[in-house]
Amino acid sequence: MNLTRRGLLGSATAVAGATALPSIGRAQKPVIKIGVINDQSGPYRDLNGPTSVICTKLAVQEFNAQGYDVVVLDADHQNKPDIAVSIVRQWIDRDGVDMVLDCAASSAALALANVCREKDKVLIPVSTATSDLTGKACQPTTIHWAYDTYMTAKSTGSALVKAGGDSWFFITPNYAFGHALQRDTSAFVTGAGGKVLGANVYPFPETTDFSAQLLQAKSSGAKVIGLANAGSDTINCLKQAREFGIVQSGIKMAAMLGYVTDVYSLGLESAQGLLLTESYYWDLNDRTRRFNEKAKPHVKFWPNMTQAGNYSATLHYLKVVTAMGVAEAKKSGAATVARMKAMPTDDDVYGPGKIREDGRKMHPAYLLEAKKPSESKHAWDLMKLVATTPAEEAFRPLSEGDCPFVKKA
Repeated sequence: MNLTRRGLLGSATAVAGATALPSIGRAQKPVIKIGVINDQSGPYRDLNGPTSVICTKLAVQEFNAQGYDVVVLDADHQNKPDIAVSIVRQWIDRDGVDMVLDCAASSAALALANVCREKDKVLIPVSTATSDLTGKACQPTTIHWAYDTYMTAKSTGSALVKAGGDSWFFITPNYAFGHALQRDTSAFVTGAGGKVLGANVYPFPETTDFSAQLLQAKSSGAKVIGLANAGSDTINCLKQAREFGIVQSGIKMAAMLGYVTDVYSLGLESAQGLLLTESYYWDLNDRTRRFNEKAKPHVKFWPNMTQAGNYSATLHYLKVVTAMGVAEAKKSGAATVARMKAMPTDDDVYGPGKIREDGRKMHPAYLLEAKKPSESKHAWDLMKLVATTPAEEAFRPLSEGDCPFVKKA
């Protein structure tokens, strides 16, 4: 089948194929419905948004389910939990959605975790950061897929403290994701003997001028300014830090949740030397390069860890649906998630892995450094591998998560 970006961005029925119009006298196949909800118009659009939808549909096309059809719906929650809840309730009650994917904003994902447990439907936050999803807010119907604040804080934060960045000031968006990222990074900084000198918590998503936050951070005397944000907020902070001479003064800028798509938007002239952590990068190995070759014709930006993660999560979910049978998978989200935990994961994005009892998808974390312009061979040749953290070390230990349904040893 020939795929195009326009086709992959098309309507749900375009993905489902046979679900368009019933044929008289012909039995209809059962249908699995996947709802991709994320930020399609705001500051995180390029980090999830349309490319996450495309990667989900690419997985559906590639899996080519036999005996049932798969429909993909998508929606923009504008980073507002109330809008997210309203859309997903409608999806489940009216449209019969079986699995909700991506989620983006932590506040939205935390709210949706409660909805999907109430409705007994599968929820897979992929582009959501807060580690609370496998901690105090974990649910038996939720799997947290690509990364979390613990992983990025440990990988990036610990590396900078070891390199001498032992005093920090945070610039943090005022919602669940930002607070979780600042909290988790602060724990690693202080645990390594560093100090947190302060933080500026700004209104989200309406803040675009970060001059006040950056000048306060500079005046604190911190060696590292930790950006506990993401997307256009991170890009704006890094651009303005260079404009104000903060980077040139020797202060390190730590993008606590950075992506290859951020580096592409900034350009290597501005981003060179920036450290960030991803669980996927297109040039890590033969399998990641193979996935990227499949995705490239259909996307504007090459996929980052969350966008590629939607492909990975969708493939594993469909493998389990096929193994269980559609009727059983549709009957209970909790039972489907339990089966997903029991089945090992394996795909071109993350390679072999597993899903832990608390719903944490386990795979290595990669500390990456933005290349110098002279080191880059083409527009997307942006990062080099600095260090790899094995899966069992990358994420918070199960015993420390306080997941309410995980049995204590």
